[in-house]
Amino acid sequence: MRTPFEDLLRDLAPQVLGALVRRYGGFDTCEDAVQEALLAAALQWPSEGVPDNPRAWLITVASRRRTELWRSDSARRKREETVAALALPEPDPTPAVDDTLTLLLLCCHPSLTRVSQVALTLRAVGGLATAEIARALLVPESTVGQRISRAKQRVKADGAEFRLPPPEEFPDRVAAVLQVLYLIFNEGYTASSGTSLNRVDLTSEAIRLTRQLHDRLPADGEVTGLLALMLLTDARRPARTLADGSLVPLAEQDRGTWDAVAIAEGVALVTDALATTAIGPYQLQAAIAAVHDEAARAEDTDWTQILGLYELLNATAPGPMVTLNRIVAHAMVHGPLPALAHLAAAEADPALAGHHRVHAVRAHLLDLAGDHEAAREHYLTAARTTLSLPERRYLEARARG
Repeated sequence: MRTPFEDLLRDLAPQVLGALVRRYGGFDTCEDAVQEALLAAALQWPSEGVPDNPRAWLITVASRRRTELWRSDSARRKREETVAALALPEPDPTPAVDDTLTLLLLCCHPSLTRVSQVALTLRAVGGLATAEIARALLVPESTVGQRISRAKQRVKADGAEFRLPPPEEFPDRVAAVLQVLYLIFNEGYTASSGTSLNRVDLTSEAIRLTRQLHDRLPADGEVTGLLALMLLTDARRPARTLADGSLVPLAEQDRGTWDAVAIAEGVALVTDALATTAIGPYQLQAAIAAVHDEAARAEDTDWTQILGLYELLNATAPGPMVTLNRIVAHAMVHGPLPALAHLAAAEADPALAGHHRVHAVRAHLLDLAGDHEAAREHYLTAARTTLSLPERRYLEARARG
């Protein structure tokens, strides 16, 4: 569990970084300085207490460290050291401007790869240390460090400025931010590999960052839709696993343990977005999640409505997982045999060919159709090809009947 100090530091991280970059420029050097200031606070505040103005304390420490880094960075700028020494900040050198959106857009710069965008977002906006990001992404700390370093160098080389993009670029840049936050959440909610099904550190961070983005763009229907989707999905987390970590499918979960407060907030958000903004993919996914969450029992689920929503989603934002989920919804409305035919056709998509989820869906449909022996074989095939240990155990258990 995170301490109150950690929560405060992560909330302040983008504010402090924004203050430094706004005053000095040089995202890469400022970001390094902020990380050192956060580390200093994490070491000092638990014993010495939180300063009266923690934001100003962090800005002061980070600014001094940034000046030290700047001085030693290159001999060619040595003649400017005197000016830099005079530039030490007052306790609060910049107005309390919320730069979270600008930082998110900078971290999701189009010149960066998606994995670099994720790492840089978690570092600069989330305030996570390199070691924390490595643990979250299940990769070596050195790998994360290299990705972040290359990402900052790329941003610098491309001359990216610390400002909102021009109006014509803004929608695409925000869309990239939403994709990164969605990716972070999905990896946390169903880890693609490893021994745990959930990575709460990632889901919590994704929700926190998306909530900050929603605070800046409350009228953006897709930002609202993504926040609603995360809340409605994460609300089921307490029921997704047993005490031993075993996976519990949606139809068998104890719905009494779902987070009713998160569900209520998510439903309210997506209802308002659908009524007042242009419909987009995240809103549709949130609406599907809301239909599931509002069913008191699995058998009360309105599958006809879910199928209709998946048809809309498939028309606006088609993708492999949308295809598979639509096929499952089709089976719940029209029966497993037509759905099996749709699944056979869907395998022509190279993104689905051989995917363990295709085998899992086929096994589920065969089970519904009464062909349990064939279902068993596909459950075992799915179990062999997934990298998630909880999923593998669940699929093997289904194969055993």
